[in-house]
Amino acid sequence: MTARSAKPPTPRRASTRPAPPREPGRPRATPGTTAPQRLFLRAKRAWDRPLTAYYLILGGSLLLTVLGLVMVFSASQIQALQSGLASTHYFRKQLVAAALGAVLLLAAARMPLRLHRALAYPLLAGSVFLMCLVQVPGIGQTVNGNRNWIYLGGPFQLQPSEFAKLALVLWGADLLARKGEKKMLAQWKHLLVPLVPVGLLLLALIMLGGDMGTAIILAAVLFGLLWLAGAPTRLFTGVLAAAVTAGAVLIVSSPNRMSRLGCIAATEPGRDDQCWQAVHGIYALASGGWFGSGLGASMEKWGQLPEPHTDFIFAVTGEELGLAGTLSVLALFAALGYAGIRVAGRSEEPFVRYAAGGVTTWITAQAVINIGAVLGLLPIAGVPLPLFSYGGSALLPTMFAVGLLIAFARSDPAARAALAVRQPALRQRAGGLPGVLRPGTTYGRRSQKTMRRRATRPPSGER
Repeated sequence: MTARSAKPPTPRRASTRPAPPREPGRPRATPGTTAPQRLFLRAKRAWDRPLTAYYLILGGSLLLTVLGLVMVFSASQIQALQSGLASTHYFRKQLVAAALGAVLLLAAARMPLRLHRALAYPLLAGSVFLMCLVQVPGIGQTVNGNRNWIYLGGPFQLQPSEFAKLALVLWGADLLARKGEKKMLAQWKHLLVPLVPVGLLLLALIMLGGDMGTAIILAAVLFGLLWLAGAPTRLFTGVLAAAVTAGAVLIVSSPNRMSRLGCIAATEPGRDDQCWQAVHGIYALASGGWFGSGLGASMEKWGQLPEPHTDFIFAVTGEELGLAGTLSVLALFAALGYAGIRVAGRSEEPFVRYAAGGVTTWITAQAVINIGAVLGLLPIAGVPLPLFSYGGSALLPTMFAVGLLIAFARSDPAARAALAVRQPALRQRAGGLPGVLRPGTTYGRRSQKTMRRRATRPPSGER
């Protein structure tokens, strides 16, 4: 072939497809980035996706509940046999409560916001009525020195103070949202009244039964709502100082509470074995090592550790699953708390912001108080570990509250847009055949009417 007959190479046509838009401010790897930096940027992009909070709440709560069922089954067998019951007695009751709680979670996740707000006043009135019934002789029951239970017949009991936490969150969020719409929260009288008086009423009814642990959590929820509502620093500090003073008086006036305060960081049972539970909780954690002695192989649950399946189930978890198991539980609670804060911080709806913040404060404060007591860093308050410890009265309202967080996470405009693109297979089969769309139907798109309300931050488009 001569040079004259040689054909020049055909130039490659440039692609006419536009490059995918990049979200403003999104980190992008440059050619000079190292592998750890690329991994960090990829994790950051995944962390910033619209559905991150939704998946963290759903996955974290599910894992905590399932792992809690496993640990209740392991920690409660000896306790049940010593009481003359079947070894699976407590596990079966917890399994029934978890099934009912799952129904409540799904119902709360699918309820519209107006129905959540409509439940606030009936739930508050019902909680106050039941807590008053607790003080009626013959109806209220005393358990471990606290009169805060109602006997329902058979093996079933109800603790109304657990439902009071949910009632305060919903009612307080609805009250603050309505006052915020009327521009009334700038005045401290409207900020405090009637939120603080109703909160004090609930605290008084709880303290009549001697349950200071639940009262502390309820007070934390009340302060969380005031903080989210933008209470002035002087007002917030004054109310907090009054609450701390009242708590100190209640602790000093009770020898039982003073003895619990003296068991912080205890390494010996002490006089009359007053620190027996705290010390044996530390023994259980210390004997677990890195990966534990094995599921079901705890020695402390054989009568040495009181309440191994309720207040001190975290100690049995540390003994059987080791440091790896306890750190996993802590990571799940941290993820749940972060997701709740993210939902509250990104919401434009005042009710969602207050309710999500209240639920997050409730679950986080209760987890910190329970785990801090097991670790010997806080006095034993007698509160269960949320979603983990045995107790249907605590599990049911907590799972409903988690359903609230799921509903709020789904209500974010960016999350709704991402969920709309991820259509389930069942919705695609509505046209008759799998993967075949019904004529005239635009699955995966939202109508112009529903997309009219835009978020302050544009959706990232990632799913």
